[in-house]
Amino acid sequence: MTKEQFDAEFKQKLNSVEAAIEKYLPPADTRPSIVHKAMRYSMEAGGKRLRPILMLAAHDMFPSDVDPLPACVAIECLHTYSLIHDDLPCMDNSDLRRGKPTCHKMFDETMALLAGDGLLTYAFWLLGEYYQNVPAISNGLVRDLAFGAGSQGMVGGQVEDVLGEREGKMTPDKLNFIHENKTAALITAAVTMGIRMAGAIGDEKLDIARKIGRNIGLAFQVIDDILDVVSDDATMGKTTGLDAANEKTTYVSLYGIEKSREIAAELSDNAIKLCDSLSPNCEFMKALIGRMLNRIN
Repeated sequence: MTKEQFDAEFKQKLNSVEAAIEKYLPPADTRPSIVHKAMRYSMEAGGKRLRPILMLAAHDMFPSDVDPLPACVAIECLHTYSLIHDDLPCMDNSDLRRGKPTCHKMFDETMALLAGDGLLTYAFWLLGEYYQNVPAISNGLVRDLAFGAGSQGMVGGQVEDVLGEREGKMTPDKLNFIHENKTAALITAAVTMGIRMAGAIGDEKLDIARKIGRNIGLAFQVIDDILDVVSDDATMGKTTGLDAANEKTTYVSLYGIEKSREIAAELSDNAIKLCDSLSPNCEFMKALIGRMLNRIN
């Protein structure tokens, strides 16, 4: 796939995700309007839309007539809720997200908390509502998203992150556990949800999809740690330098920038090889993995 082909397909997928977010979210004037305005504010603030685009790429690997866009919006709702809560003063205390003031800065802490709650629960309503005519698929989508986001996934990784920083006893093993769950679990859900929409996908293919998601997710996090050091607020669209300021353990603080780049490249290569073993329809997915490895924000 050439760069021009990838860029055109990426733009098409991104536009379809943005249109779906506008279509499927409750209107801002839905009562109580304040919480729906806050939900839309954070959802419409932009961002890479990595998880829904990964879901579309996975759906392309096993094409079907099942519309992936409601599920794309669901996973972006889930992801955005986690960002709103991560930015709160009780967590990372961030003022900037996606190049704009964070939700609690635009509204207040209470409304930001509730907006996050609203997005979290709305994600599962979308999966129940729009896939009710394919119950086996709906069930699989709910299971993947709930597990990836829950106490044995994203939330569990966040808990271990908080405890590790409190105790000051971070190790490479703990750091990997944190990012396999805090970051990679939801990215893994995006991949498995995408291929589930093909219907009767066997356990072997799902296991390969999970390995792809894990490698992509860890590579994404390693690059994020690097960019927190070498980039700036304007490029990243969020506050940078927080890891160092908070004396947070990262891949960079453990391994240095160059070794971290090597780790990210190896993880990305692993994901690409797994894609080839899963489906011949993987050119866009492989190109997307390469683009993520070389991203600047």
